[in-house]
Amino acid sequence: MKTAEQVTFGGAGLDRAAHLREQPEMLASMLAEGNAQCLILWRGKILVRGERLDRLAPLAAHHDIVVNGPAGPVSSPLFLGIAADGLPWFVRDISAWAPGDLETAALDSFLDQSEQQHPDLPTGHVFAELRRIMTRLSAEEAELAATAKAILGWHHTHKFCAKCGEPSESTMAGWQRICPSCGGAHFPRTDPVVIMLITHGNKVLMGRSPGWPEGMYSLLAGFVEPGETLEAAVRREVFEEAGVQVGAVTYLASQPWPFPASLMFGCAGEALSSDLNIDPVEIEDALWVTREEMMTAFAGEHPVLLPARKGAIAHFLLQNWLADTLD
Repeated sequence: MKTAEQVTFGGAGLDRAAHLREQPEMLASMLAEGNAQCLILWRGKILVRGERLDRLAPLAAHHDIVVNGPAGPVSSPLFLGIAADGLPWFVRDISAWAPGDLETAALDSFLDQSEQQHPDLPTGHVFAELRRIMTRLSAEEAELAATAKAILGWHHTHKFCAKCGEPSESTMAGWQRICPSCGGAHFPRTDPVVIMLITHGNKVLMGRSPGWPEGMYSLLAGFVEPGETLEAAVRREVFEEAGVQVGAVTYLASQPWPFPASLMFGCAGEALSSDLNIDPVEIEDALWVTREEMMTAFAGEHPVLLPARKGAIAHFLLQNWLADTLD
């Protein structure tokens, strides 16, 4: 695909400098020098600033929140890498902080519109849901935010050894957990997911899950199972959800999706027929949408259909399908 890496979170060349993860003295020196940038996360939300919340709001490594802030599952900053300007980036989790009058119903949801202001930070520095502001960030900042959210999300859900059940400890600057009891080593998890642009002539297959905003449809998607190729996963998921047999399958683009830990593999598939047999357990609805109807939906003029939200790889694939820029 000609523009494959232009997808949100597609990467901007962050040097992950993995060799430094085994050099705690060097990382400590970077933090002490004062030029290190430290992202702050609270319950998976990113600290951002700006009138449109379109910029990350990193803190200096010596800031009191970085040094003494209430910790999440990891109490020290984790190393993300070296940015293009040569500055080292870290992330610090302060999930133990408890804002007053906190509404928890929408947290961890793409519907979360709430913002949390820490009392020790300037006005306008707020924690915001990444899915809400992801398309406003630069490519470099989006990559940093996605990496930070993914690695901290893994620590939150993997505090115990998967071999013996005892508490594990962070090591390798946050990129590994070791069990002191049995010696088991555990590494950040990524779940492969296929998301499919399934076409039949001039039409594309769209589906919706229960609980989505009214009128919102997206491409079908599903997790890759053990022992399964991407192509097989595409054919299985489309048949399970919509009863559509798929022939040729090709890979298009990928997107890290840290909600919580997926890697989305965008694929194109050719449907062998347009007959639908929807499994209501899998999806709420599915339908075929013509190119002309999708163009109307993207223009915001369709009476019913809402396209996949901006920033998601589904929106990216559909946009390139309409522009005829798919390889």
